[in-house]
Amino acid sequence: TMGGGSLGGMKSIHDHGGMIDGIVHIGEPNWWAQGGDMTPEAFGLMRAQELEAKILELGVENVGAFIGEPVQGAGGVIVPPSTYWPEIQRIVDKYGILLIADEVITGFGRTGNWFGSQTYGIKPHIMTIAKGLSSGYQPIGGSIVCDEVAEVMGGAGDFNHGYTYSGHPVAAAVALENLRIIEDEHVVEHVRDVANPYLWTLWKGLEDHPLVGEAKLAGLMGTIALTPDKESRAKFASETGSVGYRCRERCFANNLIMRHVGDRMIISPPLVITPDEIDIMIARARKSLDECYAGLKTDGLMVSA
Repeated sequence: TMGGGSLGGMKSIHDHGGMIDGIVHIGEPNWWAQGGDMTPEAFGLMRAQELEAKILELGVENVGAFIGEPVQGAGGVIVPPSTYWPEIQRIVDKYGILLIADEVITGFGRTGNWFGSQTYGIKPHIMTIAKGLSSGYQPIGGSIVCDEVAEVMGGAGDFNHGYTYSGHPVAAAVALENLRIIEDEHVVEHVRDVANPYLWTLWKGLEDHPLVGEAKLAGLMGTIALTPDKESRAKFASETGSVGYRCRERCFANNLIMRHVGDRMIISPPLVITPDEIDIMIARARKSLDECYAGLKTDGLMVSA
C-alpha cells in the first residue's frame, strides 16, 4: 500500500506522510488542463521528455524503472497525446531503464486490446494487474514479468514477497474462468469492433454541450472535462471538484454511475455493453449535463477562475 501510494501522484495520499524515499515524479500528459497554446502532439513530446531530463538530473545509474498507466485512471482518465508513449519507450530503451505498465485498470479488454500497452504500442518489462483478471468477482492481483526480469529473479534464490492470503485457490479459479469467458465470448473484440466505434461518435458529440470542453475515449474508458469557457479551457472559480460533484449527483439521480475526479467526469461501462445500452447511457449523460448546467447558471457558478 505504501509502495503504491508513493509511486502514484495523488496529493491526498501523499499528505498522510510516510511515503517511500527515492521515488520521483514527472508531469502528467494532461493536455486539456496543462497544454496551454501547445498542440497535443507537441505537449505529449514535452511531457515525455521530462523523463529524459529527470534521468540526466538524477544520474542514469540511480534510475531503476519508469512506471505509469497507459491511460491514467484515478487521475481522471487522462488519455495521453499520441506522441507520449512512443517517446517514453524511446527514452527507456536509450538508457536501459525498465518500463513498468500499471494495467490494473487498462488490462483485460478495457482499451480494446487485452492490455493498454498493446493499444499504445509499448513493450513493458513488467505489468501489474488486478481486478480485470477476475472482472472484480474475486480479489486478485499479480505482476507479469518479461523473460529478462524473470531470469534475474530466478537466479537470486527465493522470491520472498507476498501476503498470508496470496494465491487463494478460489480467486485463481474465478480468474481462470473469467479469462475463458472473455476469450470464448470474444469480449475484447466486442469492445474494439462494436462498443468503442459506436460509442465514439456519441461520446465526442457531447462536446457540443455548453458545459463540456473535452470528451475523450480510450476503448471503454470515457472522460469529460467540465468548463465554464470552452475557448480558454478555463477552470471554474468555485472550489475544484464542486462542479464535478454536482454533475455526479445529477448522474446518480438519473440512474447513471459516472464518477467525478475534480471537475472531470469519468465512466467505464461494462465491456459487454450493447449499442442499445450505449444509447441509454448517452441519453442519461446528456440529461444530467443539462440539469447540472441549468443549476450552475441559476446559482451564478458558470464563472472562470
